Amino acid sequence: MTQQLIVLENKNDLDFMEVGCPVVHVDDYLTGQEYFKLKGVQVINLCRSYRYLSVGYYTSLLAEARHHRTIPTVKTMMDLSSKAMYSLESINLDEVVQKSLRKHRKDSIESLFEMDVFFGRCRYPGLSDLASDIFETFPCPLLRVMFRRQENWHMESIKPLSVNKLDSYNEKFFIEALSAYLQRRWRLPRTRSLARYDLAILHNPDDAMPPSDEKALSLFIKAGKSLGVDVELIDRSDYSRLAEYDALFIRETTRINHYTYRFSKKAESEGMVVIDDPQSILRCTNKVYLAELLRAHRVPTPNTVILGKRDLKAAEAAIGYPMVLKVPDGSFSQGVFKAENPEQMLEYTELLFKTSELILAQEFVYTEFDWRIGILNREPLYASQYFMSRKHWQIVRYGDEGKVVMGGWKTWAVEDVPEEVVAMALKAADPIGYGFYGVDLKQTANGIYVIEVNDNPSIESRVEDKVLKDELYLRIMKEFVRRIDKRRSV
Repeated sequence: MTQQLIVLENKNDLDFMEVGCPVVHVDDYLTGQEYFKLKGVQVINLCRSYRYLSVGYYTSLLAEARHHRTIPTVKTMMDLSSKAMYSLESINLDEVVQKSLRKHRKDSIESLFEMDVFFGRCRYPGLSDLASDIFETFPCPLLRVMFRRQENWHMESIKPLSVNKLDSYNEKFFIEALSAYLQRRWRLPRTRSLARYDLAILHNPDDAMPPSDEKALSLFIKAGKSLGVDVELIDRSDYSRLAEYDALFIRETTRINHYTYRFSKKAESEGMVVIDDPQSILRCTNKVYLAELLRAHRVPTPNTVILGKRDLKAAEAAIGYPMVLKVPDGSFSQGVFKAENPEQMLEYTELLFKTSELILAQEFVYTEFDWRIGILNREPLYASQYFMSRKHWQIVRYGDEGKVVMGGWKTWAVEDVPEEVVAMALKAADPIGYGFYGVDLKQTANGIYVIEVNDNPSIESRVEDKVLKDELYLRIMKEFVRRIDKRRSV
C-alpha cells in the first residue's frame, strides 16, 4: 500500500481535482485496522476543523501515536488555536514580515493586508519567501494570514482554512500548491533506513559562501556511512519532516531571526541531537552578547565598547582611531567597518544603527593572519591560519558588483600550534557550551586576543581538513553517534 494518504471528513471536498495519492475518509483512518499497522505513512490532514477534540485533532493525534508523519501536527494545531501561542511562535518572523511587506505594500495606503498560504505558497511572487517562512513556522496545509501596519507591519492573525470553503479561484491555487507539495515531498518517500541512526545536514545549495562546500558535505556522508549512520542533506523546505531524524547538523550560516535557528529549536524540542544547539547560536551570533560573555569570563579581547546612539564620544575616548565597528549579527566580515577618523565613524555608525539599537566598537589590532581553532565538545579539533586579503585589513574583501576576494590559508596539526593559542581558544569556547565552535584569535607581541567565537565554523575540503583529511569528518560524526547513544541509554 502506498505511503501517502490524504484524510478528509467528506471525500467530496476534493471533487474539483485529480489527487495523486489515496484519499481516506476520517472514520476509516481513525478506526480502520489496516491503518494501525502501516509504517512510514505520511498523512495530509485536510479535515474541516482542527479544534481541540475534533476528528481533525484526533486524526493528527493518532497519526503521531502510530509514528505516521502528519501535517499539521497537534502542536501546530494548538499553536494556531491561541493568539498568545502563535504570537510567541511568530516572533522570529517579525523581521521577514516587515522587510517583505514594507517593499510589497509600499504604494498602498491600506493598513490591513490578507494573504492565503497553501502548502508554503502564495499568489504574490514577491512574498514567496515570507509564505515559505510562515509555513515552516506553522506547517499547516491551508492558512489565512492577516497583517496590520502600525509603525511597522506585523502579523495580526493566522487561521487554518477548510478545503470545502474554497471558491473556484482558490481551488485552482490549491490544486497547484498541493500538486507541487506532493511532488516535492513524496517524490522519494523516506522510509526508515537499516542504518544505526539517521542524521540530517541542513544546507543551502544556493549559498555563495557556505560553511561546508559540496565535497566536504559528501565526506560527511561518507564518514557517517562508515559508522552506520544514514546522512541526508536537507534544506529549508524540509522543516516539517525534521522529526524523522535522530540528529541535525547545521551546515549553513546561522542567525537568530532566521530559519536556521528555528530548525535548531525544533530539533531540540524533538529530543534530537543538534549541532549547533539554540543556546550556542544565541550566544555566538550576537557580538554584543558575546563581548559581554567573554568579558565576564576574563577572556582577553581587543578593547571593546558596546555603543548606543548616544555613546559615540565615549567610544572615541576609550578606543581612539582607527576603530572597528560591527553590527551584532554580521558574518564572513560583513557588517564590519574600519573608521579612521570621526567623519567615517559618524558615517558607519549611522548605517549600522539602521538595523540595530546597539553596535560594537573595537580597538583595531592588525595581524597578518587570524588563528581559527576548531573545538568540538571542549576539545581542539583543527587549527588554521587565515591570512588577510591582499592590500586589505580583513580576511574577506567585498569588491564591486559582489566580487569576493579571500586571503590565503594554512592548516596546522593542533600539536604544532603554540600552546597558549590553543589554551586561549578553549577558555573562550568553554562558556558557550559543548558544541562545535571556531575561535578566532590574534597573536601579537602584547599577547593573544580573542576576536570572536563562531558557532558554525567552516569545514571546507582541502582547507580545514588539510591535516586530518577524512579523519576530521569521522571525528565529528563519531561525536554525533556518542551523543545519540548517550540519549538512547537514558
